[in-house]
Amino acid sequence: MALLEIKNLHVALEDGTEIVKGVDLAIDKGEVHAVMGPNGSGKSTLAYALMGHPAYEITEGEILFDGENVVEMGADERAQRGLFLAFQYPHAVPGVTVTNFLRSAINSIRKARAGQDDPIPIPEFRTELLAKMEDMKVTRELAGRYINDGFSGGERKKMEMLQLAMLKPRMAVLDETDTGLDIDALKVVGEGVQQLIGPEMGALVITHYPRILAYIKPDFVHVFSDGRIVAEGGSELAQKLEAEGYEAFVPETEAVA
Repeated sequence: MALLEIKNLHVALEDGTEIVKGVDLAIDKGEVHAVMGPNGSGKSTLAYALMGHPAYEITEGEILFDGENVVEMGADERAQRGLFLAFQYPHAVPGVTVTNFLRSAINSIRKARAGQDDPIPIPEFRTELLAKMEDMKVTRELAGRYINDGFSGGERKKMEMLQLAMLKPRMAVLDETDTGLDIDALKVVGEGVQQLIGPEMGALVITHYPRILAYIKPDFVHVFSDGRIVAEGGSELAQKLEAEGYEAFVPETEAVA
């Protein structure tokens, strides 16, 4: 059994419009799956549904995480079990510093897993934070600032990856993490994610450009069109999409990025 199993998943907006139309996908720890498709194909809706965003209703199907159906769980419960979502457009959170947020998030996860308060010792937290910030090329000055408040696009994405490194989820869903990144920042973020993937973590990388896959090496590539997976293959499929585009896989009425 894979760590994350998506079975016949259907997702609709609050007005009843169906966006995801029956998706089956299984991802295990140590695996990287890339979901690629044009804008408007439903990729981000899939990501939000996996994390429990309240604006998206799961009308049919299951999301099994470590064998447990999490469809009725809140986003916090899913996060405590080890599911992580990196946003395409990370929001600013004025009034909450990066340091305080990370400590609170880590302690919440530790409490959920231990069944009682089990706060991370401050010296241990500080040592690990400084090491991860260096890995992600995040300046120390950002640790004392409010989350993403006044950050550049690249800084926001590096901050998402810093959260990923500190929280150590078992499954990372990266929703178009390459959006807004210049060449240097893309390399830092991509290589940082690649280093984190291993025996204890898998990843679902959602993108419509294959450039980030030069750094995050996919084991499997899935082409997404009109709310469905319409083609699957290995990393060579991403190369084919780079050369030929999505036209062969998408309906004529669907917008192509």
